[in-house]
Amino acid sequence: MAQQAARQRSDTSRVALAVCAALAFAGFISLGTWQVERRAWKLDLIARVDQRVHAPAATAPGRTEWPTVNAANDEYRHVRLAGIFLHDKETLVQASTKLGPGFWVLTPLRTTEGTVVLVNRGFVPPEARERQARTAPEPQGETNVAGLLRLTEPKGGFLRKNDPAGERWFSRDVQAIAAARGLNNVAPYFVDAEAAPAQAANGTPAWPAAGLTVIAFPNSHLVYALTWYGLALMVLIAAWFVRRSENAAHADTRPAEDAHRD
Repeated sequence: MAQQAARQRSDTSRVALAVCAALAFAGFISLGTWQVERRAWKLDLIARVDQRVHAPAATAPGRTEWPTVNAANDEYRHVRLAGIFLHDKETLVQASTKLGPGFWVLTPLRTTEGTVVLVNRGFVPPEARERQARTAPEPQGETNVAGLLRLTEPKGGFLRKNDPAGERWFSRDVQAIAAARGLNNVAPYFVDAEAAPAQAANGTPAWPAAGLTVIAFPNSHLVYALTWYGLALMVLIAAWFVRRSENAAHADTRPAEDAHRD
């Protein structure tokens, strides 16, 4: 009777272990497959963005198109626009670039359509944050601008909120900057201006230095997929070892049981 009860408990434990192993295996396979699908999506995104960046500049979305502007279809589009810069309403946003720490210079451009688009004219180091300290002349009159369309960056940077009252900006929040500068009819995006070939006469960079947009999409999905599939394989191997151990133990106890029957 005691042996039968012990055998029933053992059978129940084996069934529970098998169910857990099956669930773990199915879960790891599902996660691995999801990462494979994510990798395909990421590669497609990278290809589409690369195509947008290197395409000829198209007219930036006008007011009637603003409601449909989105990251999937418009982020990093190569665009052009024309208008007059409102230099007295520029905003400095903290930045960290390959040229070091400093600021992005965001200047409103009043377009020929009568709307306003914030243009990131480029990077300046702390010593060039004041307009009169910069080496590049400010564009005057009607100006043509080409660059990459970027979507607004609301609220602030990592663990740092924008402080409009204190003139401390950590992200390019279009709506907040527009409100702080009293701007109306502002596009829901900004434009990272292309680099200009001109240099200051003494050979130092012409501030603000444009063309520093970083386009990078982390793509570790293959590593993640291999990790999940590897864990699924480990579950199979562990189940095989457990099964083999049970068979061996069963074979060892059979002679003793047969002898007891005799």
